[in-house]
Amino acid sequence: MKNQLVLALLASFTLGLAPFVPHPHIWKQIKNLWYGRDMAGMDWLDLAMHGAPWVFLLYVLVKLLLRAKAQ
Repeated sequence: MKNQLVLALLASFTLGLAPFVPHPHIWKQIKNLWYGRDMAGMDWLDLAMHGAPWVFLLYVLVKLLLRAKAQ
């Protein structure tokens, strides 16, 4: 489980936030959704690819919390 957490953190802070300059790409996609802007197919793919590491991190953290609560 510790290996999954390390992998999830590494993926989230590298692939999930790439490119770093001028701002993370995932942030742009989230703002597009928030403001209801039209998004092309490539934007949805970007959102899925940059968001997947964050979803995996959330999954690993919930799994860890549930395991800790069960003990």
